[in-house]
Amino acid sequence: MPLRCLLVDDNDAFLEAARVLLEREGMQVAGMASNIAGALRQVRALRPDVILVDIGLGEESGFDLARLLAADGQGGQRAQRRRADVILISAQAETDYTDLIAESPAAGFLPKSELSAQRISQILNRQLRAGQPRFQLAGIAIGRLPGRRGQAHARS
Repeated sequence: MPLRCLLVDDNDAFLEAARVLLEREGMQVAGMASNIAGALRQVRALRPDVILVDIGLGEESGFDLARLLAADGQGGQRAQRRRADVILISAQAETDYTDLIAESPAAGFLPKSELSAQRISQILNRQLRAGQPRFQLAGIAIGRLPGRRGQAHARS
C-alpha cells in the first residue's frame, strides 16, 4: 500500500507541484491544506501516514501545527491508531531553524528543493532505526512492523 500523505503549505502552486511530483513517485497524496485549521480537519478525516508541513504558513507557524498534531495524537479517539509522522519543509535552509526543529515533535526536516518520496522514506527510516515506532519502508510501499510492542500489524 502506498504511503499516504497530507501536504500543508500556504502556496497553492507549491501544493500542486508537490502533489504531482509525489504521486508520480508512487505516494498517495490524500489531501492538501493551506492553514492549521484545514490541516487539523484533514488529518482527522483522512488519517494520513505522514504530514508534510511548511514551516511558514502565512501568519501561522508549521511548528505550532506540529505541536498541535502531536498533542492531538495523544487523545483517546486516536489511541487505536498510530499518530502520523510530521516532516517539516521549507524553502529556507535547515540551519535557519536548527534549534526549533530539534525542539519540535517532527520526525525531521526536508528542504523543499529536495522533496521526493525517497527523501521522505529516508527520514522515516531514520526514525525507525532510532527505535521509534514508525513505518518500515520497502521502496515506497510500506506496512507496519509486526511483533513490535505498541504497533499494529501490517495493513492489508
